[in-house]
Amino acid sequence: MSDFPAQIGRYLVKRKLGAGGMGEVFLAYSPAGSPVAVKLIRSDRLDPSTRARFEREASIARTVIGTNRVARFLEADPYAARPWLAMEYVPGYTLLEYVDEYQALPLPLVASLGALVAEGLEAVHDSGLLHRDLKPQNVILGADGPMIIDFGLAALQDASSSHDSLSHSGMIIGSVRCMPPEQAGGNPRVTAAADVYALGTVLLYAAAAHYPYDGRTWQAIVTKVTDPRAEPDFSGAPPPLLPLLRSMLAHEPEMRPSVIEVAEACAALMRDAQIAPADARLALIARTTATHPSLRADQVPPVSIEKRLAELSHKVGEEQPGPLDVPPIASPEAENEAESSEPPAKAAPKPGPDAPAALGPADCPPRRLGGRGPASMRVAEELRTEYATQPTL
Repeated sequence: MSDFPAQIGRYLVKRKLGAGGMGEVFLAYSPAGSPVAVKLIRSDRLDPSTRARFEREASIARTVIGTNRVARFLEADPYAARPWLAMEYVPGYTLLEYVDEYQALPLPLVASLGALVAEGLEAVHDSGLLHRDLKPQNVILGADGPMIIDFGLAALQDASSSHDSLSHSGMIIGSVRCMPPEQAGGNPRVTAAADVYALGTVLLYAAAAHYPYDGRTWQAIVTKVTDPRAEPDFSGAPPPLLPLLRSMLAHEPEMRPSVIEVAEACAALMRDAQIAPADARLALIARTTATHPSLRADQVPPVSIEKRLAELSHKVGEEQPGPLDVPPIASPEAENEAESSEPPAKAAPKPGPDAPAALGPADCPPRRLGGRGPASMRVAEELRTEYATQPTL
């Protein structure tokens, strides 16, 4: 017996992708076969007012345009017994998975990652929303470059920001390590600067494989994050990246750069390395997707599809004749014999000077022999007779 539902909303569930403090994520398919990521939210995370806010922000999330760096929000049902939302499915490693499994990224690729994700956040902020939970687990290294996922859950993050909810296993450690001081201290009314701080932790993890603050418990991490005297750990980060990281991880929100300034600083790092941003993006894709397993395991094997198509192709020509089709003609001899048994047709009167030229054999496609003649043959003959007997149109 499977440990996941067979269907969520209109989506047929294929397999489980993961789980966290907010709920579980599944790979599912729409009725037409498009893959989606469906997140099933824990019902104890939502009270009536949070459900209503979730509904409002979900409707806004659908309007985000101007970027292909944010996984598209498709639909949601915040009032289901177990609320859910469907997002665009982006195959690939998360940044966390890639760095932990393979290696940290070189400076030009970290800069490419930062510039691309910053452009995605800019579109989110332009829509009037925040992400509020950006972290290495929420950046997918896909075939088109990095993509931000879990956008659209902003309404749920405030309900998860209290110290009680932070203690739930599976959610807190990664999130608290990436939270800005104002959010980790329990203030839900954060600004776009909170996403800039979180992006700084993402870039540090990409470059050095660790977070700015760490500890054995979430309480210990929060204590460090909220202490203005505690210095972030920048060990292992490339020196040219340090000025940008220090500004992004500034304790005071007003001291941090905007996402536009982050993107510009990352572009400057790529220029300093004499690598064009377009080339850096392609290099980032090549490095982070080369070892990712094929998604064919989630689909019907192509050989099975081809076999079925071959079976269907044998039925070609077996369809029933339509209303415009003419009876089949077996051979030229049979056609000549049928024509000789009919009485000669009356000669049509000559058309007037303004009448169009009569349709000739060259104007009509040849009749197929040994099968059904095309319906157009009979229609053409009728039109030729009609035009030939009328002096004008």
